[in-house]
Amino acid sequence: MTSAADSTAAVERRNASDVTGVLVLAACAAWSLITAGAHDGRPEGVLLAVLAVAAGYASGRILGALLPVAAPCAGALAGLGLAITAPHPAPVAGITSPLGHSGATTALLALSAGAACCAAWAAHPPALRLALRLLAAGITVTAALLGSTTGFVLCSGVLLCSLAAARMRRRALGLAGLGLAATLMTGMSWAMTEHALPDGLTDALEGPLTQHRILLWHDALNLAREYPVLGAGPGRYGELSPTVTESLLPDGKPHSAPLQQAAEQGVIGALLLAAVFCWVLYALWRTRRSTPIALTAGAALTALAVVASVGNALSFTTVTAGAGLLAGLATARPLSEEAPEHPTESTDGRPEV
Repeated sequence: MTSAADSTAAVERRNASDVTGVLVLAACAAWSLITAGAHDGRPEGVLLAVLAVAAGYASGRILGALLPVAAPCAGALAGLGLAITAPHPAPVAGITSPLGHSGATTALLALSAGAACCAAWAAHPPALRLALRLLAAGITVTAALLGSTTGFVLCSGVLLCSLAAARMRRRALGLAGLGLAATLMTGMSWAMTEHALPDGLTDALEGPLTQHRILLWHDALNLAREYPVLGAGPGRYGELSPTVTESLLPDGKPHSAPLQQAAEQGVIGALLLAAVFCWVLYALWRTRRSTPIALTAGAALTALAVVASVGNALSFTTVTAGAGLLAGLATARPLSEEAPEHPTESTDGRPEV
């Protein structure tokens, strides 16, 4: 009787997280169409990103159920290959770090490291688990070889969080900490734009971020103030930003996903972007997969959120699809149930055995 009740409760939890995800992604798509109609915007980029996340998540759920070890391992290798073969433009005068593809490369490396660590936790043979962790370490070293300092730091953080997750009994606490980290990073970009940080910290951050990027953020914040509800319209930031028109790299992006949403789709658009991240953390909290897998995926997706807060990584379909794929893999229920090596907290607070 107890087992049947637990099984029914688990199905209801998975259904609740899935329905929440459908509603949030549908709201993102619908709001982009509404704001585009109000200001003659171009919602295709947002719609493509929503489609990529949904397709990646669905694929991850299917592949994670059928191949809980092979699927994330293949995803890690694919992400690594895409990061290595991506173009790496050289910086130009006045901009010490290239904008564009460098953020996407960093995001792909962080997601790949997370996928490799998830595969390691899903594997049972010690030799295979060690090999997959070495793959994650190799991805971290590759980030350094590609000259991506941020990628090296984030991949190292994902790997360390994955190892530390073995001792974490309360996944809710770990996921809350990851959410707080993403929130603080987003707040930092806003505070930098408003000159609200101490002078010493501002000077230290301005070097790697570049003054050019901060000017882009300032333009986005001005547009958000001018169009607080509906925004200026999806895809219209490049037309309305004075900094973009004078830039040597006019890609039309403010290089901050939250600020871009606020500028182009208003406060509601920014809140919907935050809702997508909260939904992912909620799904990881509700998943029946082991706590280390949930926290590892959460760490990798938080690394992506950090990159997206100071770059345009979410403008690349490979990144958004990869994020959805990793979330799907971490929330899939394998056909052969995993056997945890030690008791961990279940999603309803009771210890699993």
